[in-house]
Amino acid sequence: MDYIKLATALFNDMGSVRRVNSQKSINESLHGEAFVLHYIAKRGGDVQPGEIGSEMNVSTARIATALNSLEKKGLITRQIDTTNRRHILVGITPDGKRTAEEHQKFVLENVAQMLELLGEQDAKEYVRITRKLAELLRNNKVKL
Repeated sequence: MDYIKLATALFNDMGSVRRVNSQKSINESLHGEAFVLHYIAKRGGDVQPGEIGSEMNVSTARIATALNSLEKKGLITRQIDTTNRRHILVGITPDGKRTAEEHQKFVLENVAQMLELLGEQDAKEYVRITRKLAELLRNNKVKL
């Protein structure tokens, strides 16, 4: 099998999918401010910025930019860790929690609609293959 040709076809098709408006919102959920907000909400606050950066695999500067923006919007708070004054803890405001929940609901509804377009059999197969690839990459069975 010519995996380069197959990869080219996949890359082109993924580009077409990414240009759909709902896909842009889904992509933002996996990166950017929406991810940061959801991550903090899921943990109930008191998260260190470095933890968020590690989870997203991005620089501390990028996390600082996202946190600054979220703080200006009144969605998060930052305070000094009382147990270690060198650390900052990031919390979530009620508006931040509501925003994270609304965005998560919106994204899940969009993903559900896309899966529904595939039909039950293909949707289940797509999820199975995606899960398998994630597991292989997570376990370093595949070096990229």
